[in-house]
Amino acid sequence: MKKVAIITGGGAGIGAACARRFAAEGLDLVIADVSRSNAERALGQVESQGGQGAICIGDVADRDFCASLVDEAESRWGRVDVLIANAGVQIGGALEQTSDELWERIVGVNLKGVAQCCEAVLPGMIARGSGSIVMISSINAVRGSSGMPVYDATKAGVLALMRSLAVDYGPNGIRVNAVCPGNTITDFHINRLAEQGIDETRLREMTRGYGLLGRAADPEEIAGAVWFLASDDASFVTGHTLVADGGFSVTGGGS
Repeated sequence: MKKVAIITGGGAGIGAACARRFAAEGLDLVIADVSRSNAERALGQVESQGGQGAICIGDVADRDFCASLVDEAESRWGRVDVLIANAGVQIGGALEQTSDELWERIVGVNLKGVAQCCEAVLPGMIARGSGSIVMISSINAVRGSSGMPVYDATKAGVLALMRSLAVDYGPNGIRVNAVCPGNTITDFHINRLAEQGIDETRLREMTRGYGLLGRAADPEEIAGAVWFLASDDASFVTGHTLVADGGFSVTGGGS
């Protein structure tokens, strides 16, 4: 029987790369995103390589939307085997300049949204006695950075949540792990810098020298790490944080 995965934030960047990789590995997918156009494009990529999927448009900060992802998967395929909790917002700014609304938005998506997606998939996984959850955190969760205090706090919270759920649900056959990507060239960064007149070639030049490998990651490289943790190749791995940062955290900067 084919496995079924839910990928939040699956319309672009790391999420879309995960969708392509998981489809190539033979999984059916629910691609969740706030952007219909992005989700439809990601689904088109999946279908072009022979995969099957569905899209759900909404915000993981909404508990009902998280529940609807499971409803969609179960109505189509009868199960959810894998959750990739990838949806996130990256909003910077000094702590004293962070409004209550921004606090609620960042925490609502980056931490509460991850927890709510886990809450939605757990009953079915418990009933089947198996499941794999991979949360996308950030290198900022384990190393200090400037100007991102609330974002960094939520990404550190994701790691604490991951460890707690690994402890609670390991006896049910459910593995829970996390990936901490380093600097990754995603659609978000490409589009944001394009508004400043910086094209992708220049962006890659700007990230040259990052970490020990001297470059930023492509989304597909992070998707490979996510796939490993989600797959049966990691069947004895749970409660683990996999840092995929090109060696940045070893030295704290370039080589």
